[in-house]
Amino acid sequence: MFSILNLLYVLIGLLLVGVAVLFAVFFALRKYILIQKEKLHKGNNDVNVGIFHPYCNAGGGGERVLWCAVRALQAKYENVKIIIYTGDTDASPNTIFNRAKNIFNVAVDEENTSFVYLKKRHWVEAKMYPYFTLLGQSIGSMILGLEALLKYQPDIYLDTMGYSFTLPIFRFLGMCKVGCYVHYPTISTDMLRRVQNRVYSHNNQNYVVKNPFLTWLKLLYYRIFAKLYSVVGRCSQTVMVNSSWTENHIVNLWDVPFKTHRVYPPCEVNHLKNLQFTGNDNEKIVILSVGQFRPEKDHPLQLQAMYELRTLLVKDEDLWNKLRLVIVGSCRNDEDRDRLKNMQDLSKHLSLENSVDFRVNVSYQELVQLFQSAKIGVHTMWNEHFGIGVVECMAAGLIMVANRSGGPLMDIIETSEGSQTGYLAVDAVDYANCFLSVLYNSKEQNEQIRQAARASVDRFSEKEFEINFLRAVSPLFKTD
Repeated sequence: MFSILNLLYVLIGLLLVGVAVLFAVFFALRKYILIQKEKLHKGNNDVNVGIFHPYCNAGGGGERVLWCAVRALQAKYENVKIIIYTGDTDASPNTIFNRAKNIFNVAVDEENTSFVYLKKRHWVEAKMYPYFTLLGQSIGSMILGLEALLKYQPDIYLDTMGYSFTLPIFRFLGMCKVGCYVHYPTISTDMLRRVQNRVYSHNNQNYVVKNPFLTWLKLLYYRIFAKLYSVVGRCSQTVMVNSSWTENHIVNLWDVPFKTHRVYPPCEVNHLKNLQFTGNDNEKIVILSVGQFRPEKDHPLQLQAMYELRTLLVKDEDLWNKLRLVIVGSCRNDEDRDRLKNMQDLSKHLSLENSVDFRVNVSYQELVQLFQSAKIGVHTMWNEHFGIGVVECMAAGLIMVANRSGGPLMDIIETSEGSQTGYLAVDAVDYANCFLSVLYNSKEQNEQIRQAARASVDRFSEKEFEINFLRAVSPLFKTD
């Protein structure tokens, strides 16, 4: 009779065989990659830096970090060759370079910058994983990272999009020096707290909020994932974070404070600080929103704030008729375009279609013109990791109203009397009241806020980013 003990022996044997096979595959794969790497770089004294940025043509704040980082590395190191891993297979190198110039006004050395096109980018898209999205995308990023490593083996690897699960692949399989720039932690204590307190959000749906067992199950899943995230994050030999908020979460999760550096993202402030207002408040007052059309940006809250503002101005119809909310953003994919369509429908539902404009994928020159014509800036993302759009609006002379959380709260906006640089709000009514304050302030009050805001943004300049970025990555360039 086949006893339970014999069954246990069989299971242990199968487990040991499985582990042995995994180790054999790992070392065989690493040997193959090292041979390919030696062939690729034989007789070549260049330092090859592979930058993992699957959406390098997206046109958001993360892409500004990418291109400014490339420019900084090329200016600092004469023998550096930049290889960007991208999934933008429909965009030629010239198209990508030109988009960087048009949107960010950043030009790089194109001769020493090349692209490795990845065909498996769909593995990191959220739509692939209706359930266990964080885990699915993280495993998907490992598949994409392995494709990248097999196609090109760099000396130094930088993840600039937040795909931390690729770090151990390049460090232990590719034998690369690795670093990362974290815009937003994949998971945070705030996310855990929201699930635990059963608070609805775009990543905590109602059916989970209403069910205690599903809440417990999701909390367990998040805690296990946080442990895994901590393990892979510690593989990075230098860690850059974009704000105090992100730094607090990464230090808490990864527990490597000695190699964690706060490097504020580059904001094009010098040119923007010299812009002059060209609008006419007697004809039109523009409230400007700048940000990608992503769910976490919470654009619907901006429309709700306008709805509330109309209620507050019910006795001042002339002022209301002058107001115009202009929402500027970029669309990465069909999901973003669907979100844009939903917002356009919501504006009609709220009877705001005559008070709201949507501008998609505008050029840098068009954005500058919008900055010059606007009076107020608005940003509604909860726990925005930093807020490049917030800084740029302040530099351009707009009075900013942002969410009372994350980077805007901890790093950017000061609300104390006498040193105020903007306003912070929480919900639609709060935002509407902040707009109303700006509209009813005296010219002297608004000018004082505007000047204080412009004076505060130099610490977020491209020059400051380059200095701090190069300091953080310098250990990766040291020869052993």
